[in-house]
Amino acid sequence: MPALLFDIGNVLVTFDFDRCAARLAEFSLLNPHEIHEAIAPFKEPLESGRMPEGEFIERCMAALDFTGTPAQFRDIWCDIFTLNAPMALTLAALPRKLPSHLFSNTNEPHKRWLLEKFEVFNHFSGGIYSHEVKCMKPDEAFYHTAIRQFGLDPAQTFYVDDLAANIATGHRLGFQCFHYDPHRHSELHTALHAWISTLPETPALDGVDRPRSSA
Repeated sequence: MPALLFDIGNVLVTFDFDRCAARLAEFSLLNPHEIHEAIAPFKEPLESGRMPEGEFIERCMAALDFTGTPAQFRDIWCDIFTLNAPMALTLAALPRKLPSHLFSNTNEPHKRWLLEKFEVFNHFSGGIYSHEVKCMKPDEAFYHTAIRQFGLDPAQTFYVDDLAANIATGHRLGFQCFHYDPHRHSELHTALHAWISTLPETPALDGVDRPRSSA
């Protein structure tokens, strides 16, 4: 059955870790650059599910000599995202019967924040998240988890991601891949419309005309 598989960061939302570092610096003697370096060793263990959220916050606060509360750290850590408005419009025009799933290297506080704050995620029926399955893109195991859990046929799955390494694995496994750049969103809209137009009994994207016959 045809389906959509969407990455999150720099696809559905953009993010700015510099904003996070600048705000954390208000509660630390470290400057933003030093804050990036101090937190870096803990990010991958958090996203891969090898470090629980509470331990991550505790270790980061200790590394920064953070003078705020754990709740303040969590809010600053999470408040880095901005909706990709053109993508939200494209998704709103999709046929509702087309299954859509999330597919992201992320962590529990970010996942929770995103699903609570942005209505665009209501379009998706579920997701595969690195911290939950304890592996990360571009590892093939991550993709096979999605195939099993959602019953995907890669040849009928339109997969969108912003990172070349992730797209390369998708191609290798037979997905219909689109390497996304938020600065060239119209290219995705056109490619997605073209793919949908090939599906049997599936309407085209709203607001986009099918090519007219020359007859």
